Amino acid sequence: MARIIGGFAGSLALVVPRFGTRPTTDRVREAIFSALEARDALDGARVLDLYAGSGALGLEAASRGAAHVTLVDRAEAATRTVRENTARVRRAAPRGAAPDVVVSTQPVQSFVGASGATWDVVFVDPPYELAGAELRHVLEALVPRLAPDGLVIVERSARDRAPDWPDGLLLERRRDYGETALYWLVRDEPAG
Repeated sequence: MARIIGGFAGSLALVVPRFGTRPTTDRVREAIFSALEARDALDGARVLDLYAGSGALGLEAASRGAAHVTLVDRAEAATRTVRENTARVRRAAPRGAAPDVVVSTQPVQSFVGASGATWDVVFVDPPYELAGAELRHVLEALVPRLAPDGLVIVERSARDRAPDWPDGLLLERRRDYGETALYWLVRDEPAG
């Protein structure tokens, strides 16, 4: 069972799709959001959750003060679950303060390529079997959509070698949590 850990919806249980997803564990989400809050990266942020699955990462951000959250997954079963979880989080919000959450059912690459929005925090948690080249293409498309002080958090298997990062993104740090590796990426601004 997944749940929201903190914020106004703390302890709220989330539905997880029966097949095709690998929800980020509470331990890993706790580490992510502790680090984001230490950076003051969530309050008023525009957050993008790619390969959303249950929506736990994006909805956790909404519960903790993100101004806008977009959740993207190409699987209709996943986005049905995300919509159900979004409704639960909205019901838990203080009166008149329901979070601005958009759910999109489409391939991640198509969404990122067509989006004109700018994002402050981006979660990229694809299936572990996603090819490195495909992940690189998604990240390349994200670079111009990332705010100048934006942050991308990529979740992969700790057993796999580190992905090949595209120009425009710089690895800030890697943290391993059992089978999960988290890569924290920031914009790599050319010297000028």
